[in-house]
Amino acid sequence: MKKITKFLASASVCAGMFVSLSAAAVTTLKVGTWLPPTAPQNAIVWPTWAKWVEEATEGRVKVELEYGLGHPKSMFDLVEDQVIDASFTVNGYVPGRFSLGSIAELPGESSDAEKASVALWKVQEKYFNQANEYDGLKLLGLFVHGPGQLHTTFPVNSLADLKDKKIRIGGGVASEVAKRLEVTEVAAPAPKIYEMMQQGVVEGVFLPALDLKYLRLAEVSKYLTVFPDGMYTTTFSFFINPDSFAALSEKDQQALMSVSGEKLSRLAGKTWGEADANGYAAAKENGIVINRLSENDPMVVELKAKTADMAAHWIETAKAKNVDGAAALEMFRSLVK
Repeated sequence: MKKITKFLASASVCAGMFVSLSAAAVTTLKVGTWLPPTAPQNAIVWPTWAKWVEEATEGRVKVELEYGLGHPKSMFDLVEDQVIDASFTVNGYVPGRFSLGSIAELPGESSDAEKASVALWKVQEKYFNQANEYDGLKLLGLFVHGPGQLHTTFPVNSLADLKDKKIRIGGGVASEVAKRLEVTEVAAPAPKIYEMMQQGVVEGVFLPALDLKYLRLAEVSKYLTVFPDGMYTTTFSFFINPDSFAALSEKDQQALMSVSGEKLSRLAGKTWGEADANGYAAAKENGIVINRLSENDPMVVELKAKTADMAAHWIETAKAKNVDGAAALEMFRSLVK
């Protein structure tokens, strides 16, 4: 009887050790997000990628979202300092550091977020990686939202109506567009826009249509002016701490990257682009006045004229980082057509 008891005790210890070792073999990546749970990024993109990662690594790597970590621009520092393992945010929140990705933000280059996101990733791989803009981070993907449009509390019948108006701008190429339209630029993170418009701190904002729903702009805006190809777009990056990535086995590193890169970029661009339809629906539900401009509308023609030289300026910026901007732009344009 004593032998049986000893055997059972030993078996119990071994079983406990096996469970402990199995649990220890699972790595959980903490991913920071700054948008609300209902936003497409958190409702679709991150959960889908998390599923892909878990499947590709056969359950050895899991992804856990963390909310409320502060200003979106702090995501770069939080990942570099390994407070969290990975995140995403707007490149334009850190002026100058990620200037090459703004190729996808140039007005009129693409109104298809999925195509532009995939094109941006491919151009990054061929031309931009050599510039080491992501030094201190490991890049997982790139994407853009749908066409940036004009949301205001006042009617816009000409671009002159925007002069000196207080408009929230998210940075990047949108800031350059704002300067050319002579608006009074107000910087603020996206989650603060609702409050700012509600209180009259700003009279408008440059954002894609989806935010009429997901940032609830339809409750505080009154007019939506829609440019056929948008006024601009915004580049976002997905990134992970290099040490967090290196801590994974080589097999799991390869598995994680197999569901990142172009695949993750395509997913994000497609998801954000398609979400614009929900924004337009929210606009109609809330009585927003929607003014869809034609290609020949004076405002569209004037905007193109005011921003016509921005591509040339971007090429000069790329040259300063020893990148063939003209070739990169040609490749980007060929991929989005």
